[in-house]
Amino acid sequence: MRLHLAALLLAGSCLSIPTVAHEFTSGDLHILHPWSRALPPVAPTGAAYLVIENRGERSDRLTAAHTPIAAHAELHEHVHENDVMKMQEIDSVEIAAGGSVEFAPGGHHVMLFGLKEPLAAGGEYPLTLVFEHAGEVEVTVMVQGEGAADEGHPGHGHDHH
Repeated sequence: MRLHLAALLLAGSCLSIPTVAHEFTSGDLHILHPWSRALPPVAPTGAAYLVIENRGERSDRLTAAHTPIAAHAELHEHVHENDVMKMQEIDSVEIAAGGSVEFAPGGHHVMLFGLKEPLAAGGEYPLTLVFEHAGEVEVTVMVQGEGAADEGHPGHGHDHH
């Protein structure tokens, strides 16, 4: 009876465990849930969002990104200037030792120019992040459908705060 009860409890707990971990680790860097918002097929640009955690004792710096689905990618941020929010390219993003940086709508993001294929809901694509110390780290970006959270939390139960 105890064995049967233990088996039922184990089976029930397995149902609540996500089947796909959408995290990537390279050395001290941990990259959580890379995602993009689905866009109309004719959209020439898109953006990728993610969280980068640095679990090490030395800072690192994201210096570039590239993907085969776009002509080129740039690191961007949103800034408020004269009561206007604008987007601008940046050279790099520091990920402090023991810290994290969130790439989210309205903040840091990887801008994708010259999309070679549409960002369709349910799709995915490779994105290579280039770090000063960790080197190149390839992640898989999941394309979220309508309603992908504008706050940067795409609704997969991930809480990065």
